Amino acid sequence: MANENSTAKKIKLLYSVMFFLTGIFVFAFSYFTDKSIEAIIRNTVVSLMMSGTVIFMLLDASSRGREGFFYDNYDQRNRFVLAYIIGLLLSLVLSLVPNMFWPYLAFFVILSLLSNTEIGLITGTFFVCLSVMLEESGGCSELFMYVLAGVVAIAMFRDLKENSSIGLPTFVSLFMQAVLLIAFNILFLNRTLSFNLFVAPFINLMINLIFLLLFLNLFGVYVIRKSNDMYMEINDPEFPLLVSLKEKDKDEYFRAIHTAYLAERIAMGLSFNARAAKTCSYYHRIGAPEGKLKWDEIKHYYEENNFPTEAIELLHEYTEPQKGNVKSKESLTVMLSETVIASIMYLIKKDKDIKIDYDKLIDSVLEKKMSEGKLKDFDVTFREFDEIGKILKKEKLYYDFLR
Repeated sequence: MANENSTAKKIKLLYSVMFFLTGIFVFAFSYFTDKSIEAIIRNTVVSLMMSGTVIFMLLDASSRGREGFFYDNYDQRNRFVLAYIIGLLLSLVLSLVPNMFWPYLAFFVILSLLSNTEIGLITGTFFVCLSVMLEESGGCSELFMYVLAGVVAIAMFRDLKENSSIGLPTFVSLFMQAVLLIAFNILFLNRTLSFNLFVAPFINLMINLIFLLLFLNLFGVYVIRKSNDMYMEINDPEFPLLVSLKEKDKDEYFRAIHTAYLAERIAMGLSFNARAAKTCSYYHRIGAPEGKLKWDEIKHYYEENNFPTEAIELLHEYTEPQKGNVKSKESLTVMLSETVIASIMYLIKKDKDIKIDYDKLIDSVLEKKMSEGKLKDFDVTFREFDEIGKILKKEKLYYDFLR
């Protein structure tokens, strides 16, 4: 509880810094560029209003927990604050640069990937408004052009994964930006179609492309792939935490290994989160050799070994489900896999030569869960439940291997 309060205070401090720096920077920039008193007051007040709106949206997203942000942005909100301050400074400087060269398309993508779609869109729009407002002769036409291009770019780059291709999203976003820039020249500046008309848009696209590629490469390495690398490490049977379980209790170790195999097969077959289900299967009974099965007794294992956030959440849900909360498909996958494995291992332990009707055993496990009314507690459809049963029945050769 104390740790949560400390984190909340740090976040409030970060947002306070965002708010006050916005006012200070805009006031100072307006003052040193010889704006009128009325313009200085207007710029400062409007920037504080926009900054307050961004902070309100950040707090609203925080109230929804990790679901309110993309990736691990809920736990790493300092990244967005840093991007915000850099974007704020650039938006001031860009007001001195011809608007045809503004790289706002890349800004929209960066801000959205470091928060969520809505926050990225509003923050990007704020920065464009700020640059337009601080220009000598800014107008709504350039605001329209860059915001529309930003909306398309955000839509194209949302939900990036490790195997996502960035070629098509980049092409579509830059093509849209090029069309808008050329249309801006012809429709709003009344320029005639010529070779020179394409020079500025080309430079703009190159600037945006460089920003995008640099950011997406860093984002892929330090955000998207980081989680996958962590899973690869902890889901390795030779991971020290699993090895220690094997040394303490071989039965628990093999139960975890076999449960993880089944859970991964089911999750992959039904497009669930296979790596999180596998982690949960391996480690939810990590404290069993010492009789420690409660969440407060075992959560330190996951925190000390830097488990991914989603894995810790699934382990918490599985180990100590909250009353009234609908449990995940992955949680049901692990539960059914563990029940089947535990049942088979129990029967084999009683009689090594026993002949087991695996179909009948699996049907009885599923029917029991249905009759107990446990299925209603999970976010799973009847079709998915039937598919889980079919996948379990396909593993008869594996069950024989348990002997």
